[in-house]
Parts: sequence; structure tokens; C-alpha cells
Amino acid sequence: MPAPAPGTRRRMDEVPLRQEWIQRAACADEDPDLFFPVGSTGPAERDQEEAKRVCERCPVARQCLTYALRSGQTSGVWGGKDEGELAKLRRKRRGAADREPVGQEIRRAG
Repeated sequence: MPAPAPGTRRRMDEVPLRQEWIQRAACADEDPDLFFPVGSTGPAERDQEEAKRVCERCPVARQCLTYALRSGQTSGVWGGKDEGELAKLRRKRRGAADREPVGQEIRRAG
């Protein structure tokens, strides 16, 4: 597998140690390259699906996904979600955040 361009991915071993959940992650003993496939077809697609299967049995997948969304991870599989799914969740969260103040104002006015 070719090496990715510099700065295009963040490896699991770079997650700050203060994230206590990382030691309990199912991926802790897996090859990080599995979670950061290069491309989206062929072998990369198979790696991505295998990474998601690891996440399915992970006791801290929710914390992992939360970390990825809060820290702006844009590449790799985090909490069982691939890059496209992460982007969709971020858009959804932004949309909800944009609507929230309006909803709060309506509740206060009513």
C-alpha cells in the first residue's frame, strides 16, 4: 500500500493519552493502516469494511466517534464511521446547532 501524502491522516497512536478510552479500544492491537485506507475502491474498500467490523465489537466505539467529531477528524474510520459518514454527521450536527437557538427563542417566547 503506498504511503499517504503528509498530513492527510491521523493515526490512532496520535490520539492524546488523556483519552482514557483508547486503551480499551478494539483497534488498539490492530494495524492502524486498516483504519486509514488510501482510496475508496478495491483493497481500500475491503480494509474500510474490515475496520468497521472491528468497531462493531468495540466497547468504546461511541467515545471514539465523539472524539472524531469533536476534534475534526476528516479521514479514516472512527467509531465505525467512514469519511463520508463522518462528514454527513458533521453536517447534520452543524444544521442542528444552527437551528437550536431559534428553537430556544421560540420556547422562551411561548
